[in-house]
Amino acid sequence: MHQSRFQTKISLHLSGPLQVIGSPQPILATPGDDVILPCHVEPPVNVAGLTVEWSRPDLRPDPNDLQKRVGFVHLYRDSREVLDMKISSYVLRTALFLDDLRRGNISLKITNVTLADEGRYRCFIPKLKSLKKSSIIRLDIGEFIC
Repeated sequence: MHQSRFQTKISLHLSGPLQVIGSPQPILATPGDDVILPCHVEPPVNVAGLTVEWSRPDLRPDPNDLQKRVGFVHLYRDSREVLDMKISSYVLRTALFLDDLRRGNISLKITNVTLADEGRYRCFIPKLKSLKKSSIIRLDIGEFIC
């Protein structure tokens, strides 16, 4: 019995407070690439029942977009993608890894990137019981020499 209490204390100590973690380094891509913007909850928890928002904090609203006041690159709410609140240029080009949400993976895949996709992306879980509910990931698009 003493041993099981000790194991519980260790696991609680190692788990720590929840936080959203994104890539500290910019993600590099060339036009036409498919990219993954890495973002996850640490320690891993099931976030499949929570809202996950991906946005572009440095992007001004598109005057031709019918949803001017909402500007999500990707919005996952009520266990599904919400298409009518997405920025039009991202429709049919973004996806979460739905099977990995239960492990805290909220990374975003963007297909066929363009120069217009370059910038800062914010992954955010509004109702996560955490002081760090979001992270910023930078996507750089261009021709890179390795």
